[in-house]
Amino acid sequence: MRYAAGLPNLLHPSLRNGADEFARQFGAAEPFRHVVIDRFLDPDFCQDLIREFPGFDAKYAFNERGELGGKAAIPNIARLGPAYRRFDGLMRDRAFLDLMGHIAGIDALLYDPDYVGGGTHENRAGQELDLHIDFNYHPRTFRHRRLNLIVFLNPEWNPAWGGCLELRKDPWSPANGEMKLIVPLANRAVLFETSERSWHGFTRIELPEEKRGLSRRSLAVYFYTRKRPANETAPAHATVYIPRPIPDYVKPGYTLRQEDVDLLRKLIERRNMQIHFLYEREKEVNAMLTRITRSPSFMLSRLLTWPARKLRD
Repeated sequence: MRYAAGLPNLLHPSLRNGADEFARQFGAAEPFRHVVIDRFLDPDFCQDLIREFPGFDAKYAFNERGELGGKAAIPNIARLGPAYRRFDGLMRDRAFLDLMGHIAGIDALLYDPDYVGGGTHENRAGQELDLHIDFNYHPRTFRHRRLNLIVFLNPEWNPAWGGCLELRKDPWSPANGEMKLIVPLANRAVLFETSERSWHGFTRIELPEEKRGLSRRSLAVYFYTRKRPANETAPAHATVYIPRPIPDYVKPGYTLRQEDVDLLRKLIERRNMQIHFLYEREKEVNAMLTRITRSPSFMLSRLLTWPARKLRD
């Protein structure tokens, strides 16, 4: 299938003309369905995005727990400049959505004008992203989240610096599960399914001294549908993270260095923070359920349906 006609010229011709091959790669990929597309955008357009990428702004660097960190995410990309307005226009273009849907085998994809969780992402040295699966419903429209699209905007990146996108099959036993690492080089895009097994993250960014001015930059876009096959549908959940395990080299007989102690303390702290986050979220959910069950309307409905429930029991 060729999608050259009708698509904006912001895409690289090899993407517009190679949809069938990318669809084959997507369907056959492991550890879950995805495809890596080099030369995703027109090269000049990609350079415009790189030039207009916003500087790091601390007010956009708060994580899900309200803590200031080394990642800045700006969802309202259309205000960032002409190139980002054009990118936003591309994301909502029906022909583009159909192209992504054809590659992924998903019909009637929908654009998210809110860019919930998406937009520009910038991660500084020291940042990493624990393996996770994403929230599965849009928080406002309650549509099914189906695809992640990440476009990297780093003209220079060495795999030795970390920051590589990590796709995992078994996050509970990382040493045993199938894994793929993707270097975040400019104009490389990754399109992957959002499912209950699409575990992903990225390794810790450790830049050499002469490269400390760099950061890991990307654009993230998420696509939705109104319906989803029943066998792929799960109860609504937020993003679920799995903190990274203790490194394999820490074993009996190994002498801990100061950096090892610092790492272990950080891992324990992150697990504690995750437990605290889940605890607060459970309290919030339980408080909401208590308000519902104690409301007059709920108690009246229980009273009215008591005969039917009694017969069923």
